[in-house]
Amino acid sequence: MSNSVAIFIICAILGLGIGFAGFEIVKKNNAQPVSTPTETAVTEQTEDNPETPVAETVSASGEVLNAQGCIACHAVSSLNLEGGATGPDLSQAFTNVEGKHGKPLDEFLKEPTSAVMASVISGNPLSDEEVQQVVDALQEAAEK
Repeated sequence: MSNSVAIFIICAILGLGIGFAGFEIVKKNNAQPVSTPTETAVTEQTEDNPETPVAETVSASGEVLNAQGCIACHAVSSLNLEGGATGPDLSQAFTNVEGKHGKPLDEFLKEPTSAVMASVISGNPLSDEEVQQVVDALQEAAEK
């Protein structure tokens, strides 16, 4: 039994350390100025006419989640954002966080109840404006 507890504690510490390190790396990489357009055009071709490009837009939500470092550990598939696999997909976080963690998303982002997120947020607390931007982005993700 004590071996199992020791292994669990070691794995938890390693997981927190790796998650925090990944967050810091992405945060440093995102310190470069971010482009200001609210939408980014992605061009793809249709099957009917492969030579005709079709513009698909990605909202500014992706920019916000990337700038805040969320994408280092999380994907948001409803916004077509591929991110890290360390954390869960955030597509339904706006609707699921309160049931899972006992507080609304905005309060959770200020004072997380999960050990991993608590360590991440304590190392890089979000301002009220940043919390609202992330909440808005995740609300948009949940509505898609």
